[in-house]
Order: sequence, then C-alpha cells, then structure tokens
Amino acid sequence: MKTEMNRAFVVYALFVLIGIAIIARIVYLQFVASEDLSNEVKTFRVEEIEANRGSILACDGRILSASVPYYKIKMDCVAPEQAVFDKFKDSLAIALSNFFGDNTAAWYKKRIENARAIKDRDISLGNRLVDHSELVTIKNFPLFKLGSLKGGFIYEQKNKRNNPYGRLAYRTIGFINSNGQGVGIEESFDYYLKGTPGRQVVQRVLRNQWKPVDIDKIIPPQDGYDVQTTLDIDIQEAAEAALKEQLSLSDQFEGATAIVMEIQTGAVRAIANMRKDSNGNFDEVFNYAIGQATEPGSTFKLVTLVSLIEDGYVTLETPVDAGNGKWTYAGHTISDVTAGGYGQINVLKAFEKSSNVAFAKLTVEFYANNEKHFVERINNMKVNEKFNLDIKGEARAVIYSPGDVSWSKLTLPLMGIGYATLLTPMHTLAFYNAIANGGKMMKPYFVDNIQRNGVIEKKFEPVELSGAICSKSTIETVHKALRSVVEEGTAKALNDKRYSISGKTGTARIAFNGSGYTDREGYRRHQASFAGFFPSNNPKYSAIVVLYTGRTKGNFYGGGWAAPVFKKISDKIYVASPEWNEPVKGNGNISLKKTKIITQLEESMKCDSIPQVTGMGIRDAIYILENQGYNVKFSGKGRVVAQNFFPGNNSDNKGYIYLQLSDKYETSEDTLKMQSVADNR
Repeated sequence: MKTEMNRAFVVYALFVLIGIAIIARIVYLQFVASEDLSNEVKTFRVEEIEANRGSILACDGRILSASVPYYKIKMDCVAPEQAVFDKFKDSLAIALSNFFGDNTAAWYKKRIENARAIKDRDISLGNRLVDHSELVTIKNFPLFKLGSLKGGFIYEQKNKRNNPYGRLAYRTIGFINSNGQGVGIEESFDYYLKGTPGRQVVQRVLRNQWKPVDIDKIIPPQDGYDVQTTLDIDIQEAAEAALKEQLSLSDQFEGATAIVMEIQTGAVRAIANMRKDSNGNFDEVFNYAIGQATEPGSTFKLVTLVSLIEDGYVTLETPVDAGNGKWTYAGHTISDVTAGGYGQINVLKAFEKSSNVAFAKLTVEFYANNEKHFVERINNMKVNEKFNLDIKGEARAVIYSPGDVSWSKLTLPLMGIGYATLLTPMHTLAFYNAIANGGKMMKPYFVDNIQRNGVIEKKFEPVELSGAICSKSTIETVHKALRSVVEEGTAKALNDKRYSISGKTGTARIAFNGSGYTDREGYRRHQASFAGFFPSNNPKYSAIVVLYTGRTKGNFYGGGWAAPVFKKISDKIYVASPEWNEPVKGNGNISLKKTKIITQLEESMKCDSIPQVTGMGIRDAIYILENQGYNVKFSGKGRVVAQNFFPGNNSDNKGYIYLQLSDKYETSEDTLKMQSVADNR
C-alpha cells in the first residue's frame, strides 16, 4: 500500500515539474525571447535602393534634364570622444557658419552641444543641400575630417533634377513635384524614366546608420530609361529669344507661344511658351501651345479658302465685293481694318488683305443653304482632331454644328473669318503643316525614342492622321495664295530674297467671360498670330507664333507683332541649315559642323593630359572625359566655365573631374573667349 502511495507521489511530482517547465517556457517565450526577437527585428530591416532616374535628351542627344546627386549634411553628435569634441567644436561651428551663412557660429556651437547633451546622433546642419564639390569641402572641416566614427560626420545623398539649359522648354520637359504630381514629359513618361528600385537587407551599426549585409542577396535597382525628344535646342533657343525680344516691346502682352514643326514627320522641333508673372517677368509656366483654345481669327481663313476651292465654288480669280469695309448680316456688322474697304476685288486679293467682309460674304453665299456641309468639310480635314499628344494638357478644339445650342444664323459668317470656333495653336499649325505637306496631315509628337545606354528600346514613328485633307490641285492653289500674302499682302515685311516664306496673318479679339469682346470700361484683349511654312518651294518646317495681350485699348495685329517673331525664328533655321547656308551656333551649347566636332573630340582624346573642356556643352564635355577614363560630376546650367580634378589611385581609377556650368547661356563669341582663356592657362 505504501509502495503504491510512493509511486503515485512520484507520478504526481513528475506532472507538477512538467507543468512548471511548460509554464516557465511560456513565460520565456512571451517576455524574454519575444523581446530578443523584437530587438533582432529592430536591428535588421529591408531597405529600398533608389534607381537612377533616366535623362531627357534633345534630338541630338544633348541633355535637357538629368538627375544630379546633392547631399544633406548631418552629424552624430555622440560619436566623437569628449576631448576631441571639446577641441574642435568652436572651429567647426565657425566653419559651418561661414559656409552656409544662415546662422552665427555661436548658434551652431549651441546646436551641436545641445544635441550631444541629449545624445542625439542624427541632426541636420545647414539651410540647403550641397553639391559634390561642396561636400568635399565640408568633409575637411574641423572634426568632420576625422570621419563618421570619430568625427560624427554624416551625409545623406538626394538626387535632384538638373536642367543644364535652365528654363529652356521647361513646361514641355516638365517636372515631378514632391507629391508625385507633375507635368510635361517628366510626368507623361515617368513610367520609363523612374526605373525599378532594388532591395537590400541592412543592419544597424549606429543609431541612424545602417550597413548592407548578405551582399549576395541584394536585388540591384534597374535604372530608368532615357527619353530622347524631338526638340532641337538651337531652334528652341531661337524661338524663346525671339518671343522674349518681341514681348519686351510692349507691356500689354500677358503671354505668347511659338511652335516649330518638321513638315514631313510632325516632329515638334521647338515649343516655347511665355506667361507674365506677378513681377512682370515672362517664364515657361503655362503651355499655351496645346492648352489654350481660342477663336483663331484670320489664320482660319485658310480653312475657309480650302473649302471653297475644294467644293468648286471659287478660284483665286473669282470676284468678290468687299464694299466699303462694313457688312451687316443677321443684325451684326462685320468690319475690315482698312477704312473705306477694298471694293470689288478677287478672292486672292481678299486673302492677301485678310478681308473679313469678303470671306464672310463668300461663306454665306455658298454655304447658307447647306451649313452642315461646310462643317462636315472642316471636320473631314481634321481641323478639330484630338491628337492624344505625348504630354497631357491638350485643350479641346471646338467646331460648332447646325443644331448645337451655340449655333445661330450669325455662326456661319463668323466661322468663315475665324470666330465661333475654338482651336489651340497646335491645331492651327497641324492644318498649315498638312497644307505644306501636300495634304498629308501628321500627328504632332515630342518624343522620338526610349533608350538605355544608347540602345533604343522603343521607337516612336511618325503617325499619319490623314493621307489627303483635300485634292492636290487645291493644295497647289492655296500654296500660291499663302505665298502671295508674304509677297503682296499683310505679311509683306517677311519677304526675303534669300529664301521664301508662305503663310497667313491672324488677328482676333479674345472674349471676356460673360461680357463679349469689350468690357464695361472699353478694354479689349487681342490675339496676334502668324502661321506658315518655309522654304515655300520645298517646305521643311512649319511654324506658328501667337501673342496674347491683357486688357488694352490698343490694337495688335498679326502682321505687325507675330510675323516678325516668325521671321527671326526662320532666319535662324535658314542660316543653320547646311543645304541653305553655313551653320549658325546657338546660345545654349556649341552647335558646330559635324566634322569640326569629330576633330575636336579626336584631338582631345589623343591628349595624355587632362582634357580642357571649358566652354563646351555638358554632353560633349562628359563624352570626352569619360572616354579618357575620368568620372564626371557637374552642377549648374549652360556651358562649362570651370573644371576641378580630384585624383584617383593612379591605376585603373584616374579620379573624377567636377565641372561647374554657367548660370546663363553664352553667345558664340563668349565661348571663343572662354576657350582662348583656357588655352592660355
């Protein structure tokens, strides 16, 4: 009996011990092991590796926008030993104050002392990011020169977009802001540009410092693609310079745009947009070219003329009575600019002089009984085509139709002279481009290809919207009319013996919201334009210039204000075209004959010494230096004005060269002067 009791006690005790062990294990796992596991998790983390964003390139490969590394300066105020900290804190504070200039040395000293007192290992210093050359300077500050472990120096790299040509084509190139919202090519092609981030496991070594572990398991990032545009820097510079010069002649203007298109392809070679800001300065802040649809005015008379000729109603010799310059229809008086009118003239003369009375009468005479046909003719010519452009922000072109709420008896004659319809400058240009292109309408486009490391991954081919907007005979006839406008009509000032221009002036009033074309105080807003192509006999480029005024009591005509801008742009292209004349050099980068570029590069690459690239554009400078084994960093915009060499280990690594770019666009003469100075150094 006693033996059985002892056996039962042993079994009972065994169960109790097992229970205690289980409870102890639960307590350990719940409170001890979980804390250790939590600490281990806090010691390791998966970190994203940022991919390098691709660059946006001009049609010749020059960089329009690229990511450049900048650095945020920070400090681990606990890392230095006390004696070292006390020895260098004053001199470090002085260096930081002198460099950033935002606070006194006493302020910086107090900041790092307070941070050390509360054991802060991650404080920010300075009021801005610094570039690479500045980072090198800061690394040599007192205390910081001891490194991160002994001196507490920390920096954090942040990539920023840099536009070497400043605000050139800025609205079209675009941007992505901190909220991920953007405009232009940067936004529309973000999928290609941004690349794919990588991943790596990192381990904490200091409070806010982490190092990669298990290198073999790092997933490397895939850098973004480069986007090569159709934009020609030299033509773009010419367009912007011509616009700015004209806008400076009157304080009445509030905005302007100029577009240059390659006729056969629809490739946009330049797109300049200027809007006046609150300080009275003009900048690329709104894309008038594609985003503002207005009544085009007299440039639309080409559409009317094509319709009349194509339908067999008129020839250029058909007579029309322009009368005394005033014609009343449906209770509204349509007027010509010239007092007294043009009297009895033919269609060609009416087009040359841009007679509102003549074209309103012709439209009513031949289409009043079939308004729908006139509208269908316009629509069939793709005048109001939705382009689905490479960049967002395209405004809708509007051609009203009989039966619409907005249609009235007055709509037809007004439409014939470019009112009662809404077009963007890009829509007007696409039509003129089609006329220059033998009737073939091309879709305007801004991007030529997507590439990586110079290898094209995706090519964007020209897109034909219409094989023939009208007959060849009509095209030939209106070519004569457009040329005659420049030879004998409202754009006679554009006539040039060196090369021929064809086009049409346009003048329109811009309606005020809810108050017609004149406000209560008698002020008006005007739109002056010129659209055309050149050379007339073998068209290569089409272009449009539109200037918009604010409230004014003056008159602003297309022939006097927009046409001169067109001429300045076409002149630049003319002298830059090898088949026409000797090349011209642009202001933002060196534009030389190809043979000269090759010679310059070859000569630079033959040198064993460091190549001198002062005065060059950034693309050419990088090409030369990297081909000789140097790493290149740059900051600023424009041309190279200074270069600094930082040696490597004298074996495979030659070191890197830091290039400082100017903050303005030098002229060709400035470039030659800089090169001369560089040669004499």
